[in-house]
Amino acid sequence: MAILSCKVTSVEAITDTVYRVRLVPKMPFSFKAGQYLMVVMDECDRRPFSLASTPSQQEYIELHIGASELNLYAMAVMERILKEQAITVDVPHGDAWLREEGNRPLVLIAGGTGFSYVRSILLTALQQQPDRDISIYWGGRELKHLYDQSELEALSQQHPSLKVIPVVEQPTDEWHGRSGTLLSAVLQDFTTLADHDIYIAGRFEMAKIARERFCTERGAQEAHVFGDAFSFI
Repeated sequence: MAILSCKVTSVEAITDTVYRVRLVPKMPFSFKAGQYLMVVMDECDRRPFSLASTPSQQEYIELHIGASELNLYAMAVMERILKEQAITVDVPHGDAWLREEGNRPLVLIAGGTGFSYVRSILLTALQQQPDRDISIYWGGRELKHLYDQSELEALSQQHPSLKVIPVVEQPTDEWHGRSGTLLSAVLQDFTTLADHDIYIAGRFEMAKIARERFCTERGAQEAHVFGDAFSFI
């Protein structure tokens, strides 16, 4: 692990509550797809954010930060980023990274900005094994919260073995895709998960229940179910 000073090179408001932040560290570092960094607020306060960029992407670090008046924890980080145009990070952390030695089918599950975790894994897996069987489920309250859906659709056009399943909790009449919960969508689509590697990012309770049900009802192997820094606390 390393403590790095980073320059903020861009901040993009991609929804009313989500920011895409790009950082350039002053020193090179390495990480594994699926790991996270800690933003150093002070000596006793370090806040975790998944790395949305990939290990092969050395030009910058990308973060997706969900921040609003209802999430003051992340909002304080955004305020520092916008004010100082620089932050200090402690990187890398986490052991729920992409297991690169295998070729088992992947199921990637993300709620909201948990997409940043599975994005790094997805892009890395496609770089290494372009024809690997991958299903990615991304859920949000409304369609607008699936802020990088167009990127996923473009990737699915390039990789026929990639299946992209957006799930909207509160659909409008115009929405004709999947609705409801991520858990129900995955359970509907798979009669067995015994041969799959599963990566989950989302609310603690969702990830915990999903892991339990995948193992008990669909035969998933617990050793092949991984969660981001926030999932299984």
